Amino acid sequence: MEIFSTPFLMALLTIIMIDLVLAGDNALVIGLAARNVPAELQKRVIIWGTAGAIVIRIIFTLGIVWLLKIPGLMLAGGLLLLPVAYKLMNPSHDTGASHGASSHNFWGAMKTIIVADALMGVDNVLGVAGAAQGNFLLVVLGLLISVPIMVWGSTLVLKWVDRFPSIITIGSGILIWTATQMILDEKLLAPYLPAHTWFDKLSGAILTAALLGAFIYQQNRKKAKAIASDA
Repeated sequence: MEIFSTPFLMALLTIIMIDLVLAGDNALVIGLAARNVPAELQKRVIIWGTAGAIVIRIIFTLGIVWLLKIPGLMLAGGLLLLPVAYKLMNPSHDTGASHGASSHNFWGAMKTIIVADALMGVDNVLGVAGAAQGNFLLVVLGLLISVPIMVWGSTLVLKWVDRFPSIITIGSGILIWTATQMILDEKLLAPYLPAHTWFDKLSGAILTAALLGAFIYQQNRKKAKAIASDA
């Protein structure tokens, strides 16, 4: 594929669109994880979280052929991503409630970001690698394009999350959806599931709605208990 040829430019446009969607997911995770960190540390969380996401993508890109041979990888990744979605809705379990323990908040947020990026990274890399069609330059461009998207996107999420708390629920919902699609795409489960794209989407939507509803219910119960104990 020649540089600046029509196929090259079309592949680059596809990668940009993929990055807007997939890097947007990463930006949402970084922004939500950073929201309870003290203000003076939030920029550090965004910068280091983005750097960690890029490093993970590079590692996965180099080892994608090997990764795809691991049986149960998508299933395990999907199952492990669900607790991350729950923690984003209930950050006190991981980041600490008080701003006094600022280093604990920082490393708690970084742990959440790195785990989520690692689990979501397979899908991200597959999308970019597929669009690049083996062109290494396009893969590198895809990584470079994703950096400003994640930094700008996570900063925007951080600014909006106080005004629009529903962003937290939407972010958790996106992670749950990603997890269900990873589970349903697992090759080990293929013999037991209908081979139809519509089945994956429909069952994924039902599972996402059910799990998100359960997370919201659990969160509301904890809030009610906290209010009752303070009364």
